[in-house]
Amino acid sequence: MPVASPAVPSTAERIRSVCVRATGAMLAVDGYAPDDTPIHHLLDDGAFVVAAGEGSEMSAAVSQGPGVEAVLELTDHAPLPLRSPVRSLVWIRGQLRAVPEPIVSALLDVVASEDPNPALLQVNSGLSLMWLRTESVVIADTTGAESVELKDLLAARPDPFCVMESSWLQHIDADHREIVDLLASRLPTPLRQGNIRPLGVDRFGLRLRVERDDGDHDVRLPFAAPVSDAIGLGRAIRVLMGCPFLNGLRARKA
Repeated sequence: MPVASPAVPSTAERIRSVCVRATGAMLAVDGYAPDDTPIHHLLDDGAFVVAAGEGSEMSAAVSQGPGVEAVLELTDHAPLPLRSPVRSLVWIRGQLRAVPEPIVSALLDVVASEDPNPALLQVNSGLSLMWLRTESVVIADTTGAESVELKDLLAARPDPFCVMESSWLQHIDADHREIVDLLASRLPTPLRQGNIRPLGVDRFGLRLRVERDDGDHDVRLPFAAPVSDAIGLGRAIRVLMGCPFLNGLRARKA
């Protein structure tokens, strides 16, 4: 009887998580210089709210027409200084249009209610607000590239740890190297040598990056069961470490 593969986040869930935590975003239109966009928010109807510099040629071209083909690229960087820091890339292709001035304020309120991004304050004072009507979505990482249907993307939710992931991994790496060392002992023997760093965490497991002379190797350590909060995450990590005190309790002294 075949052994079931460990559960992992769905493609749609991975993309939703990148949309929340992406530390780099770029808007590209053929014929114009790409523009960094500090705003990239997914709306309930599947469109992305984005922004570009008011004085850019791209903004001028978009404002003068009914829409242009564009690509929004989101970059998911590892929160630690790694040799290859990009964990994944997401490409959203669609029709880019300027947001009509009468509804800019209302749209800003919608975005701010879910993502109080300081860059929203720059709209109409340095940034032009646009929306990208999504036609296709693709994610690529070290395992390959995969597309997802828009309906599946909208039905998915970001991983419960995607917002706190960066600070949590940085804390573990800087202040609790003994945890990383214990987790590394669970790796296949050939991968226990090298520079081992925490790469990512989600409700299904923890990922480690092993940097070796022969290249980089990413390894997932699955949790025994999915977790949804900090308490469950702590217990799952202690199980992976082989800790006998799953609730974090110390043994009583005799």
